[in-house]
Amino acid sequence: MSILEIAKMVFEIEKDGLCHVSKQLDVNFEQSVTSILSSKGRTIVCGMGKSGIIGKKIAASFASTGTPSFFMHPGEAFHGDLGMVTKDDVFIAISNSGETDEVLKLLPFLKDNSNIIVAMTGNSNSTLAQNAHYHLNIGVEKEACPLQLAPTASTTATLAMGDALTIALMQSRKFKPENFARFHPGGSLGRKLLNKVQDEMQTINLPIVTDDLAVKDLIQVITECMYGLAIVVKRNQLIGLVTDGDLRRSFEKFGKNVFDKSTKDIMSHSPKTISPLVSMQKAIEFMESYQINNIIVIEDSEVVGILKK
Repeated sequence: MSILEIAKMVFEIEKDGLCHVSKQLDVNFEQSVTSILSSKGRTIVCGMGKSGIIGKKIAASFASTGTPSFFMHPGEAFHGDLGMVTKDDVFIAISNSGETDEVLKLLPFLKDNSNIIVAMTGNSNSTLAQNAHYHLNIGVEKEACPLQLAPTASTTATLAMGDALTIALMQSRKFKPENFARFHPGGSLGRKLLNKVQDEMQTINLPIVTDDLAVKDLIQVITECMYGLAIVVKRNQLIGLVTDGDLRRSFEKFGKNVFDKSTKDIMSHSPKTISPLVSMQKAIEFMESYQINNIIVIEDSEVVGILKK
């Protein structure tokens, strides 16, 4: 079997595993989602080994989409971290076999603490499944590993089950883009929805010139300021704009005589402007609608910055 054939075989096995898990979804899934939604606490995800790695991703997905959550290592939990578990928390325990000793040791505490327990296992008759309030079956018919030892299809199924919970919770909470942006302020969506023009505009070394400036000096200003444009003002009021494109077109139009011209001869009149209080989302949409990469920021009729897309 070639390397590509092996890869395709893995995809087929894992695809079949996901289809198998999908068919096993039942009322336990709905009740798990309902319990998390009605909980006044957090959703704690716990797992050992590869299950723990998948659990970390599930907890991170929950936390970033409106469900307060964190991952708890079962070994650390048994040695003190259970103090972070409140009675209002929902506890998701992941173990493909359902017999992971480190996870099972936590059951007495969780029961005494009156926590809702959601078990993700591949065996509905396992100790963990039998001691949970709800069981999400992640059992697959076989692993992609030829030795049937390394978790492959089963971890993919666990990840997909976590994603299914995440999306069901998101939609139930009516989680919106602006909510997502609040938890991802460093991402492009956060930039668009949370920031305003004043948060991102450039205000240092602005290329502001007068309309009587010689083209030779104008080129020097554009080059030194490195914005690819010059802002033309008169009595502190914006009257025009000169971009790199305007310079190229002026050379085509005037040839060598361009150096006898001044800024007013080549500038564009009535350039597009924007307020510093406009959201970045609207600013980007506005710039895209006019197919421009830079826009002048105006406040009280005066130039206060440049916004770059």
